[in-house]
Amino acid sequence: MSIITKVYDEQAGSPFLVEGESTHNSAGFDILAEWKAGNSELLKEKLLVHGAILFRNFGINTVSNFDQFLQLFKESTLLDYVGGNSPRTKLSKGIYTSTEYPADQFISLHNELSYAEQWPTHLFFCCVIPPNEHGNTLIADGRKVIDSLPPEIVEKFETRKVKYIRNLHGGRGLGPSWQDTFETQDRDEVNEICRKSNIELLWKSDGTLRTSQIASGVEVHPVTKEKVWFNQADQFHPSNHSPQFYEALKHMHKGQLENFPTHACFGDDSPIDEDELATVREVFKTHTVYFPWQKGDVLVIDNMLMTHGRAAYSGPRKILVAMS
Repeated sequence: MSIITKVYDEQAGSPFLVEGESTHNSAGFDILAEWKAGNSELLKEKLLVHGAILFRNFGINTVSNFDQFLQLFKESTLLDYVGGNSPRTKLSKGIYTSTEYPADQFISLHNELSYAEQWPTHLFFCCVIPPNEHGNTLIADGRKVIDSLPPEIVEKFETRKVKYIRNLHGGRGLGPSWQDTFETQDRDEVNEICRKSNIELLWKSDGTLRTSQIASGVEVHPVTKEKVWFNQADQFHPSNHSPQFYEALKHMHKGQLENFPTHACFGDDSPIDEDELATVREVFKTHTVYFPWQKGDVLVIDNMLMTHGRAAYSGPRKILVAMS
């Protein structure tokens, strides 16, 4: 089996595609491993240029095969998702299901854990079961996003930063629980995790945990030195919901946004203008790249350069994810 390389979407410039020419070769992974040994520098270069690399037709379609891939391609230790904001199931050390939101929901584009003090450098997605229809993992280059946004919006996010607020229920309620979020039933352990991560927290009498943390709105990539749009303000802000659901949340919480399951404001506690968030979302749409999943695909993302999200879908879908 030979290997071909090209840009998947020439117009968008991403992702870079590494593809085995045969789809029925049991030795596909061994061939990829041999090819990778002589092309490591090429892959590093292409990941920085394109932000994402798609590996196709190498038979990587189980948890164990994905783990083999990770051992070969990861450059640092796999990370746990403790403190993350998305519902996931841990399948093995460092390997999780992708976000388990209902199939009919769109997941907006974002940089993984950009609301945290530390975030993964690379993300790895593996397609075990492709959806019947749609269900793309969407990607958009944060360099193009920041270049397309009005300078006054960029300046606000860069100087004021973003405060992320979460209200995590204790077992019943909207959104994730604090137990699932921090992968523990022990409040003292949660307190220690938050202390180490500079997360402010408040335990409420109804069993809810409120957390808040301030993070960047704009970052500089440590290798390319390029500025990138790096935040999840538009995703955390409740205006990201449908108008009907947003109005229902307002009614439920008497208009107090800080009591919503998630909320985002600027780091100085000033509100983020909803029209500006709408502009951010429109710019993301302009730069979103779509590619259909095939069984055995693996997508590697530079988490600072490239944002990711998910289109709604129908039928079964199983995408694995790991972070390093």
